[in-house]
Amino acid sequence: MIRFGGVYKRYPSGQEALSGLSFHMEAGSMAFLTGHSGAGKSTLLKLIAGVEQPSSGQVLIDGKNIVQLSKSQMPIYRRKIGLVFQDYQLLHDRTVFDNVALPLIIAGADHQEIGRRVRAALDKVGLLEKERNLPVALSGGEQQRVGIARAVVNRPMILLADEPTGNLDAQLSSEIMQLFKQFNQIGTTVLIATHDLNLVQQMGYAEIALKQGRVDAGKMA
Repeated sequence: MIRFGGVYKRYPSGQEALSGLSFHMEAGSMAFLTGHSGAGKSTLLKLIAGVEQPSSGQVLIDGKNIVQLSKSQMPIYRRKIGLVFQDYQLLHDRTVFDNVALPLIIAGADHQEIGRRVRAALDKVGLLEKERNLPVALSGGEQQRVGIARAVVNRPMILLADEPTGNLDAQLSSEIMQLFKQFNQIGTTVLIATHDLNLVQQMGYAEIALKQGRVDAGKMA
């Protein structure tokens, strides 16, 4: 499902974020991406999402090298990727419903389909009764659940999360991880970048540890 082959990423400043990175994740698997700050975790996720392009190497998603996608093909590809962020990135002047509906509106879904799928996603994260609330009325854990609902409303084949529990306490972090586990159990490939090694150990999934832009083979599960 996800395969990096000798991927380098160099920024105009000269910083080399990834240095010949190679790894593989099977379809329907779940793994944690770990490593020190600056190890390349966020860059790796951005490359999978098509937000950034590698300097060299192959990024294969479902057997296709996404580096070769045209500008017109990239938006279609990105609909297959769900993104969850540490700081939620919700629109604070829009309701919970409207925040979750945004990817469907961009994709051109009809009104009835939007209503059905948004409410199904909110139900999965336990927030159906708060669809009319503004994000400011929600707790941090609830806001992250809205972010997850928005990420999965398009039924992505891959769900990426960048430090999704970084602003949450241990109990809320565990609850959020159970949501990721549930989506993985229905076939979604899940990759989560995190600094929380205790959480990684508790969950018991594969760990892809980055060190200086490469996979630390000694920690590859």
